[in-house]
Amino acid sequence: MEQYKKEFIEFMVDCQVLRFGDFITKSGRKTPFFINTGFYRTGEQLRKLGTYYATAIKENFGLDFDILFGPAYKGIPLSVATSMAISELYDVNVGYCSNRKEEKDHGDAGILLGSPLSEDSRVLMIEDVTTSGKSIRETMPILKGLGVKDVAGLVVSVNRMEKGTGELGALEEIGNEYGIKTTAIVTMEEVIEHLYNKPYKGKIIIDDTIKALIDEYYEKYGI
Repeated sequence: MEQYKKEFIEFMVDCQVLRFGDFITKSGRKTPFFINTGFYRTGEQLRKLGTYYATAIKENFGLDFDILFGPAYKGIPLSVATSMAISELYDVNVGYCSNRKEEKDHGDAGILLGSPLSEDSRVLMIEDVTTSGKSIRETMPILKGLGVKDVAGLVVSVNRMEKGTGELGALEEIGNEYGIKTTAIVTMEEVIEHLYNKPYKGKIIIDDTIKALIDEYYEKYGI
């Protein structure tokens, strides 16, 4: 596993973004682990998060795109932080863009924040976590409705490695449905590999009990 992946997993633990317990996902599934990017709350945390996204993007997509599109609301800081990191790390200037939940009819009117989109835009979507693919299916019609023809792909922070609406994994399903490449900074398999029964700052994050709950969850929803 690459060093930046190990560091990102530990970063999620430090920020309390990665948690283990009893949770309900956006798609309604009861899960023993949860990734909540809303817990990235400081400028330094967002700066680091942007560098991890930027590294994964460079490794998996290269930098041949114009705009990072982050769906409202959590995608807004992700697109901003990552576009800044790409500029800092690779000296490449990409725009950021997000949609508004409610269209604005005054001032900078419209449905978008940030860089304008057109049929010539090459867009890379950035999200926090895709469980069933629901949020992406809400986002793609927005992009198409704005005339975007070229979606380079989708990057998320963690691939939960579970089924979408069918038998395929959610990310694979989205990729097949829209004909785009999808990737994640890390997969849950990598998270488990790095944390299971290994001390981190004097604590075992994933012990045998938690691992058993994760295994049970994946028997039902895993790919």
